[in-house]
Amino acid sequence: LKEALRIIDRGDLTAADMIGSWAGELGQTQFLPAHYNKHAVDFDGDGRRDLFRSAPDIIASTSNFIVSLGWKRGLPWIEEVRVPANLAWQEADLAIKHPRGKWAQWGVTRPDGKPLPKDALPASLLLPMGRHGPALLAYENFDVYLKWNQSLSYAITAAHLAARIDGAPVLSRGKALVPVLTFEAAKELQRELIRLGYLQGEADGKLGAATRAAVKKAQLKFGMPADSYPTAELLQRLKAGR
Repeated sequence: LKEALRIIDRGDLTAADMIGSWAGELGQTQFLPAHYNKHAVDFDGDGRRDLFRSAPDIIASTSNFIVSLGWKRGLPWIEEVRVPANLAWQEADLAIKHPRGKWAQWGVTRPDGKPLPKDALPASLLLPMGRHGPALLAYENFDVYLKWNQSLSYAITAAHLAARIDGAPVLSRGKALVPVLTFEAAKELQRELIRLGYLQGEADGKLGAATRAAVKKAQLKFGMPADSYPTAELLQRLKAGR
């Protein structure tokens, strides 16, 4: 509250302006009041740091904040890749990083089939929709997006938008149509994961990092491709216990 009042006292916003999310974040790129006070920039020179209406202020402030979180200028953040059908899927995990040259050695290429650089740049393989969906190499700068917002969907969206602005093409649909669990099926899968000891907490239907980690454990147990993506097949095997 004190930080929010400081924003008003400084003249950046009025009390009526301060409409935000349930978490108290403000502006188009979701700044907590403390971050607003520390990192917001009056880039358009009008005397106010307006993260609701001023595009120059919004872009400059967000850049300033991202740099403070450890962004390394000149290095990549995310790029689409093509993966081979025989990849060790359990290696596709944001908690696992390998040199880009190692991914190249395992058959990961650019989307057009051209080879990746055989260098030591650390990267994780990200499969947001499993092994049949789009595949991404996520570099250390992508971790900065997750420091900004822990939602994987938010981070991927922001990172891909930045890549598109930088000239990257639209993400491909992947290798095949990927079925998506309904909300109720997702909750049922979580209940089964909890029942069998793979997941702690309550079933909420939100397939976040903890659920994906639990899915990976179950896939490994059942001898399935461990791409961390929840499917109807996995749900049936959890219910059957095999």
